[in-house]
Amino acid sequence: MEKFKIITIIFMVFGQIYAIQGANMVCYLDTSRITDANRAIADLDPAMQFCNFLIYGYVRINSESFQLQNPDRGMNYDLFHAVTALKRKHAHLRVLLSVGGDQDIPSDLEEPNKYLMLLENIAHRNAFINSAQEFVSNYGFDGLDLAWQFPKNYPKEYHSGLKKAWNRFKGWFKSKKIVDEKAEEHKEQFVTFVRELKQAMTSKRAMLTMTVLPHVSAELFIDIPQVMAYLDFVTLSTFDFLTPDRDPKMADYTSSIYELYERDPAQSIDYNIQYWLNNTMAVDKIVMGIPAYGRAWVMDKDSGLTGFPPIKAAGPAPAGNQTKVAGLLSWPEICLRFHKNRELEGDAAPVFKVGDPTKRFGTYAYRDANENGEFGLWISFDDPATAANKASYAQVRDLGGVALFDLSMDDKLGICGEGKFPILRSIKFKL
Repeated sequence: MEKFKIITIIFMVFGQIYAIQGANMVCYLDTSRITDANRAIADLDPAMQFCNFLIYGYVRINSESFQLQNPDRGMNYDLFHAVTALKRKHAHLRVLLSVGGDQDIPSDLEEPNKYLMLLENIAHRNAFINSAQEFVSNYGFDGLDLAWQFPKNYPKEYHSGLKKAWNRFKGWFKSKKIVDEKAEEHKEQFVTFVRELKQAMTSKRAMLTMTVLPHVSAELFIDIPQVMAYLDFVTLSTFDFLTPDRDPKMADYTSSIYELYERDPAQSIDYNIQYWLNNTMAVDKIVMGIPAYGRAWVMDKDSGLTGFPPIKAAGPAPAGNQTKVAGLLSWPEICLRFHKNRELEGDAAPVFKVGDPTKRFGTYAYRDANENGEFGLWISFDDPATAANKASYAQVRDLGGVALFDLSMDDKLGICGEGKFPILRSIKFKL
């Protein structure tokens, strides 16, 4: 009888570990907008019960020393300690430090990319690795995440019908614009770097993960079978396939699960997930990203009246009060626009939400431009229901989990009327 109890306990323990590993809830936190560390931690605390991993973003690389460099040596160092201290209350939580994340160098950078320069030089790699070990150890992080800033693919031109077919035919004889002349070398060097970094992290009993940023070609830069051997998990940024910055003249779904008619099949979650599954057996190491924000375009008189995508657009929509970035709206900034007060005009007028009964493409909302061609708005976003549907997709594909980008964009105060962190909770309850 005693032996049976021991076996049962072992099964329960290992079963729990497997459940966590098989359904990770990875929570990203972009700290660039945080100005009060204590307030931020108080707001975050209710979310921690749902997160297995908290990814602290982002630190930078010093372009001269190639060591990790925090953007703010004052407040952010306090925030390091405050965030890692969350583990005292939430014993299940692991906190990782992320480097890069599109916060370090602009995508249109013309000078040499220091992320590539680091890969090319063993002294630069060693400088980075040594500083990474110090950061992880000194501030109590459980590991390091590489949100590596490889050069991004160039935006594509979109056509339909016969014109699309003809352009595709011409593409067989026309070379594409080269993203990186030394991509093959950098691909091999990245494997070496990850292997060296993994050895260093293991010596500190720390984890090593990777975040594949939007518009970064895994085919060009990542030797998936080799790299996966050294990573605890990899998060795929399966969103922002289109953005107002890259595609200012066309508004469309930014994170469709499945391929849309007459669209690039690569601009879908299923295509990207399948590409990685075709290149690795480690399905339990693949984490699928879901955004807690929307991308917004300006609608004008040429955009039509139906809002049905794709539509002609007139650039990024004005910045929201929270995000302060043109074309980017947090979930609270979006949900507050769903009001029914038809008497309000201009930017205060409500938007019309269009759901997705097929659960294949996504949700959007729009407001037609007025008679002067003003105040038109089109938003592609994930609400709690859409996020839950995507989490179900990840579960069906037996992925390692889901990542939310990011906690600061979810409704941390509950102003949308669905409680605090509704998108995070909707994902977690599906895993």
